[in-house]
Amino acid sequence: MSDIQTLPFAKALNAGLRAAMTADDHVLLMGEDIGPLGGVFRVTEGLHAEFGSQRVLDTPLAESGIVGTAIGLAMAGFRPVVEIQFDGFVFPAFDQITSQLAKLTNRHEGTANFPVVIRIPYGGHIGAVEHHQESPEAYFAHTPGLRVVSPSTPNDAYWMIQDAIASPDPVIFLEPKAKYWMKGEVDVAERALTLHASRVVRRGTDVTLVGHGAMVTTLLQAAALAEGEGTSCEVIDIRSLAPIDYEPIIESVRRTGRMVYAQEAPGNVSVGSEVAATVMERAFYALEAPVLRVSGFDVPFPPAKLEGQYLPDADRILEAVDRALAY
Repeated sequence: MSDIQTLPFAKALNAGLRAAMTADDHVLLMGEDIGPLGGVFRVTEGLHAEFGSQRVLDTPLAESGIVGTAIGLAMAGFRPVVEIQFDGFVFPAFDQITSQLAKLTNRHEGTANFPVVIRIPYGGHIGAVEHHQESPEAYFAHTPGLRVVSPSTPNDAYWMIQDAIASPDPVIFLEPKAKYWMKGEVDVAERALTLHASRVVRRGTDVTLVGHGAMVTTLLQAAALAEGEGTSCEVIDIRSLAPIDYEPIIESVRRTGRMVYAQEAPGNVSVGSEVAATVMERAFYALEAPVLRVSGFDVPFPPAKLEGQYLPDADRILEAVDRALAY
């Protein structure tokens, strides 16, 4: 039986964290300013007052130490959820994540689990400075031993954070910060999809548009504009970047014959590159045009006043749609 609430993305995450902490007292939160302040984006607001300082821990400004401590807590039977304050701040912890956390279960030959969730606000659209608007997802999706997911709706935020916490494996949980204030319906009684399932969010017949995170909203905008020009676009949110659920994508491409992948991250050696290559391998004879990619440029993220030039918008996606249809 459904129980629908309308919540902003950040509040949906907050509710999901609360539900996980209520269900299991081994779940604890760690991060910079996540306690009484509630985090920079207020995702943990109220949880310190409700669960106390033993389960909502304000940490020093030391990302490597935060993740290293979380690994030790996981070894001791806890389920730590780490908040990295901004995407660009994750790199001091990169060694702990990729050299240790990702490899420990394999190092123990599967006899030990390390259920650590690392929450990373990522992406642009907030007019911030360097190290505050980056999209580092490819580093983690490339690393065996990590699960990498990114919700794009409040309902997904609510359920996916709980599923990530319940996972026996380390999960990189990427939160599109541009969506923190977006409101949407949340069914707090029944989940719609499993953690790693892709979702068709709009049906279409001419071109398949695929993306993740904040870009899903831009894809929907492009699809609506394309409809006005007589082109029917199907939109797919992959939701999970490692592993990727390819079946809905392949099924769609076999019907439409064309695909465009859009992402905020630079295009070189990216999630979009991997999806494009896999679709070319698995659906080659169904394609009427090459798989095209629309992405951020292969340069460091620019100053805020130039982010509109850097980040893909509906016009850039529609240009790719036109090129695909021209073949």
